[in-house]
Amino acid sequence: MNKEKLYYFIREGKLRKRHIDIPRVKSLIESARNNVKAVCKIPLNEETATVIFREYYESIRQLGDARWWSLGYEPRASHEVSMEILMEMKINNVAELKKLDRFRKIRNNANYRGYKINIEQAEEIMKFWENYAEKIIKEIIETTG
Repeated sequence: MNKEKLYYFIREGKLRKRHIDIPRVKSLIESARNNVKAVCKIPLNEETATVIFREYYESIRQLGDARWWSLGYEPRASHEVSMEILMEMKINNVAELKKLDRFRKIRNNANYRGYKINIEQAEEIMKFWENYAEKIIKEIIETTG
């Protein structure tokens, strides 16, 4: 993350400098994985698409939080910073990481404006998790030490 953006997030109260917290990193990763395991048991249909999308989104957000804690920062009151740090990770298909901001907007529309998430959107975030979650987790763990 470039320093200008990092300082902006700190100045806006979206991040706070902390010590690297490896137990918290591991706990967030475990929680994200467990959440996805549980939500995978729910059949996907028009009635469940919103719930499934939200839970996958929450798991991805937790990975963003884990990344921040691995760098010595506490994310505060903003999903934007959690997704932003993931979009800057070095995985094979960086273009796919740009979907994260779109996922954030879809989730916000569902939560705050009452928009219904459709099956295709739920399938898209599920596929994202399937293709990239373990790569993201691997990078978080490798760079944490």
